[in-house]
Amino acid sequence: MKNKINKRLRRKNLHNKAYTDKNNNRIRVFFLLALLIISYTLTQILHLYKSKPSRLQEEIAKEIIRFHVVANSDSDEDQNLKYQVKDAVLKTLYPYLKDVDNINHARAILKEKLPLIEEVASKVIKDKGYTYSVLASYSNCYFPLKVYGDYTFPPGTYQAVQVKIGKAQGKNWWCVMFPPLCFVDETYSIVSSESEKKLSFLLTDEELDALKTKRLPVKVKFKLFAALKNLFC
Repeated sequence: MKNKINKRLRRKNLHNKAYTDKNNNRIRVFFLLALLIISYTLTQILHLYKSKPSRLQEEIAKEIIRFHVVANSDSDEDQNLKYQVKDAVLKTLYPYLKDVDNINHARAILKEKLPLIEEVASKVIKDKGYTYSVLASYSNCYFPLKVYGDYTFPPGTYQAVQVKIGKAQGKNWWCVMFPPLCFVDETYSIVSSESEKKLSFLLTDEELDALKTKRLPVKVKFKLFAALKNLFC
């Protein structure tokens, strides 16, 4: 009699365990599907959130030329030399660009003046007692977010005049060469009315509004999305 009771209890326990395991599997499947749906939804939200600002950056970049000076190193002497080179180059280029209101014209001038830029930079370097080489080029460069007075330029790839000093392993200096924001106030605390007019002429209302209201691409990180990525990637 006792053995029969024990067998019944064992069968009942096995049945309960099977039922519990079945429920647990259902719960696991439910949560897995929920995580997959959430992951997909977040991915779509991120894509939609970033796509429009990215397109704005690309449109803005079509009308902007940046200026980029890279120091030989991060030593105080090399950083100071970088600023002296920057000042001399900007002073030289200003007369050629001050009345230009077309990016194609500005691009043509800057490409033509690359040898002059190298000559001016080399003279400054030599006069200061250094023997660093200089390379001036016109290329596409990535720039981080940068604020000029009331305008915030989104990070991304822009056309740029780049000046590399020596090993070019030091901190950079950059600004907007066209329209000529570089020539106004190097602290970027103000943007002249003339430069504002040129920006208004070159950019659409939407692009200009994006610069002034700082509607820029922002990297948003969701902890859940990161966790899902670790699970499924």
